[in-house]
Amino acid sequence: MEIIDYIESYSVYFILALMALLIVQTFFMIHVNMKCNRLKRTYSSFMKGKDGKNLEESMLEKFSQFEAVKEESERLKEELRNLEKKMKKHYQKVGIVRYNAFDGMEGNLSFALTVLDENDNGWLFDSMNTEKENHNYIKEIIKGESYIELTKEERESLERAIFQEVYDVRYMDNLQ
Repeated sequence: MEIIDYIESYSVYFILALMALLIVQTFFMIHVNMKCNRLKRTYSSFMKGKDGKNLEESMLEKFSQFEAVKEESERLKEELRNLEKKMKKHYQKVGIVRYNAFDGMEGNLSFALTVLDENDNGWLFDSMNTEKENHNYIKEIIKGESYIELTKEERESLERAIFQEVYDVRYMDNLQ
């Protein structure tokens, strides 16, 4: 009888605890019910107008589209690799120096122009101008070097082409 007396004396507290538990359980049920309804809506919009066969056809169609996109991506990657290989052989670096080739000349009418590819191969064009004559020279550049002796201006033009990024930064600094 002691247990029954104990329960009777604290019955109000037991009822309150059970009611609190019931309220918490009700909130959990509402939460689960809302999630279930959301899932049902998503499922119905996904399955709208489709039976099992239509759904399978739709999925197969999407997979074939993914395959087509994958093949196109691989083709584009290969094309990009080919372009990069070709681009290495094209002229990419340029250096030019204007100067007076002869004493008494003004206006920097002469110039040395260097054009190089990625591997520093190319040519150097030197044009020396006077009032009456024009002398042009072309020198082959292989791996950043010429087998023919270069003048001071030609050497500077070659260095500007090889180290083009450095000169571009200096030029931009001078503009500011």
